Amino acid sequence: MRTTNIERNTSETNIRLSLNLDGTGQSSVATGCGFLDHMLTLFARHGRFDLDLSCEGDTWVDYHHTVEDVGICLGQAFAQCLGDKKGICRYGDIVLPMDETLMLCAADISGRAYLGYDVDIPNPKVGDFDTELAEEFMLGFVREARITLHFKQLAGKNTHHILEAMFKALGRTLRQAAAIDPDFAEEVPSTKGVL
Repeated sequence: MRTTNIERNTSETNIRLSLNLDGTGQSSVATGCGFLDHMLTLFARHGRFDLDLSCEGDTWVDYHHTVEDVGICLGQAFAQCLGDKKGICRYGDIVLPMDETLMLCAADISGRAYLGYDVDIPNPKVGDFDTELAEEFMLGFVREARITLHFKQLAGKNTHHILEAMFKALGRTLRQAAAIDPDFAEEVPSTKGVL
């Protein structure tokens, strides 16, 4: 089983996270930020990842530290679950529709951190969530997971739909990329021999 537990304690956040890459999409998420909880629940369900996450953060300031640090911890957990990356498909992609929104997401579990973020979010807030924090989350995640991740918004007007499409697409894409290819179960998918 590709599972791990992460704890991160700083002066800004206290986070406990467990992740199972080979789960059924069950989640329990409590970050103190309702919109982030919603997005991570979608991510887990669409990725078929089991995710148990709690965060106590300095939300009286704003949600920045909570969102960034949760992204960091989720990236660390993802990397730990993958281990030596033997047998993974490595690549994943989807063009995901969400009503009027169409979101392209592609990932390479490459060992190299890069975020391509071509997303035009029309409103600065969804409820009390600062929408610019979605990019901060993804940056924290890719740096720690050490993956190449691209988002390209092909259509979209509704801010909630755009962000929801991103997190659903992320789950679906990572599910593909992290899946074990039975024909290559003992091989690292790289000519270098390591990822």
